Amino acid sequence: MKTANEILFDESVAHQIDLQGYSNGVTRRIIGILNRADDDLIDQITKAIEHMPPNAFNIERLERLLIAVRTLNGKTYADISAELETELKALVAYEAGYQQQLLNSVLPSQVAVNSVNINQVYAAAMARPFQGKLLKEWLEGVESARAASIRDAIRIGFVESQTTAEIVRRIKGTKALNYADGLLNTSRRNVESIVLTAINHTANYANESLIEANSDVIKGYRYSATLDLRTTTICASRDGNVYPLGKPKPAIPAHIRCRSRYVGVLKNYRELGLDADEITGLERASLDASLDGQVARETTYNDWLKRQSVDRQNEVLGVEKAKLFRDGGLSLDKFVSKHGHVYTLAELRAKDAAAFAKAGL
Repeated sequence: MKTANEILFDESVAHQIDLQGYSNGVTRRIIGILNRADDDLIDQITKAIEHMPPNAFNIERLERLLIAVRTLNGKTYADISAELETELKALVAYEAGYQQQLLNSVLPSQVAVNSVNINQVYAAAMARPFQGKLLKEWLEGVESARAASIRDAIRIGFVESQTTAEIVRRIKGTKALNYADGLLNTSRRNVESIVLTAINHTANYANESLIEANSDVIKGYRYSATLDLRTTTICASRDGNVYPLGKPKPAIPAHIRCRSRYVGVLKNYRELGLDADEITGLERASLDASLDGQVARETTYNDWLKRQSVDRQNEVLGVEKAKLFRDGGLSLDKFVSKHGHVYTLAELRAKDAAAFAKAGL
């Protein structure tokens, strides 16, 4: 029979997968806003170029002609920000409600689960930077970078005597490559990365807020990384680690496009002040589990990677680090500092020359 912590972990992992599907759907809608604006943007760019003959080119005149381009670019990102704000507000409400319901389902009926104020959690999530910037700052940065790349492409085009079609092709890309070679595609990738990271940031913050509101029944956080080939070394090295409530823990997201999550670790009977004999037979909100406080016996990323083929290990870690992992006795946590710095091979050699000798490197 599974313990309450094991059920909590299993359901959280399944929910984590569902959230990734949700993130992909939101990202497609956001990118759709960019795609729909591209035709108008290219039209404005073409008009700006054609209104300035090569022999009349100067920076001041170009800046005046690009006002319409910058205005349209700004409106596009305002639409993106508004769409994302709506999604994230709804996500906070859903995530907090889901986590509260999940806790209720695994705890004895006489244990109360506290709720959180949705508006306060959303405001706090937006005021909390991820990867050093607020969401608003990330979007502003992408908007200004997109405008600057368009301006610079036009400048270069005039300096190199390119035709209007050549300049536009550099910005838009070619149909043969599905426009992936254009400058505008860079902004799409950047927006995609920001949206995916912002969703994980917001969902995890709502989850952490619910956990902290229930510190009387939860004693810690378990770091949960996705077990696949796209998992970074940073998250892989932390997977399965448990951090006591109220103590420092690594921030999630740990990097752009991070998919990791924290899962609450429940207190045991004694820590909850309950008598195990008194709980036996009580209704458990449709889930029958022994609440013994044990952390879920789930495979960590380190264990999972050990079972993968040499080729897969090489793909995840690189050939030399994979050999250190297999033959040198280094577990994944040895590849990353406590502050999240991924060690280079030279740094690893300085820290543990014996592992290199053991691996034959």
